[in-house]
Amino acid sequence: MKEQLARMRAEALAALEAVKDAAALDELRVKYLGKKGELTAVLKQMGRLSAEERPAMGALANEVRAAVETALETASKKLEEAALERKLKAETVDVTIPGKTAHMGHRHPMYMALDEIKEIFVGMGFTVLDGPEVELAELNFDRLNAEEGHPSRDWSDTFYFDADSRVMLRSQTSPMQVRAMETMELPMRIIAPGRVYRKDEVDATHSPMFHQVEGMVIDKNVTMADLKGTLNKLVEQLYGPGTRTRFRPHHFPFTEPSCEMDVQCHKCGGAGCPTCKGEGWIELLGAGMIHPTVLEMSGIDPNVWSGWAFGIGLERTAMRRFKIADLRLIFENDVRFLEQF
Repeated sequence: MKEQLARMRAEALAALEAVKDAAALDELRVKYLGKKGELTAVLKQMGRLSAEERPAMGALANEVRAAVETALETASKKLEEAALERKLKAETVDVTIPGKTAHMGHRHPMYMALDEIKEIFVGMGFTVLDGPEVELAELNFDRLNAEEGHPSRDWSDTFYFDADSRVMLRSQTSPMQVRAMETMELPMRIIAPGRVYRKDEVDATHSPMFHQVEGMVIDKNVTMADLKGTLNKLVEQLYGPGTRTRFRPHHFPFTEPSCEMDVQCHKCGGAGCPTCKGEGWIELLGAGMIHPTVLEMSGIDPNVWSGWAFGIGLERTAMRRFKIADLRLIFENDVRFLEQF
């Protein structure tokens, strides 16, 4: 048995010294130290030895195991070092080669328009508010004078999260007007930009997800003239002096009287084209004087205070601002389009 252990040790150390890869190393480990390996086979013969011989053979077997394990560890480290060296050689970087040019990005055209709108209104003393996109139908509709069953809820219908249709993706940022009336001191001037959701079909000027900027002023002796003057100032700041607008009578449940404001089509100059659907004008926003009922629901006395509100589509604003013919380009993230700005 002593000769077997000595021979096995010599063979194992020689084999481990010459091993070339991890698979061969693992095979040698199993061959010599595995449950069915050569060392185990030798140890099974210990029962044939006398009581006096067993301690000496046991100690020798442990020495052989320790030597093989040490050789295994050494061989494993050599293989790892060789593999790392090969990897470093294969991945050598020539630092003299010119690097790739880093192209700096820029703001999206829609957010460029939003920043301009914010700057204009902040310059007029407005506060910018932000609010949740998942909203209560009570704030999105009921508190804006559009109770359950009101016709206006059909065309602005959206996506609901519960069977009772009380929690929804907001269809407008108008709920922030209600929140402002309940929490802010009078008089107030606020704008509320953000994403909104409706069941619109996608075309050149519509999308089921788009962005709005709602605005509201509540003060004493506020009139429709203040509203028109502010909105005309807005479009002149955005699009330049002399920008043509028109106000059309309309109906919104939360304003009375109500109107819609159009700007002359930037694509055709009023002649009529696919962008403006042949009308020569593009609707930019809806507005009006805040309905007395809406003020009363928020605890504001309409005999003392009056106000106006508007809601502007940010994508359409960007279209007119940057002469974009199709709203879908704003969402498609085509680099060829975005690089123009």
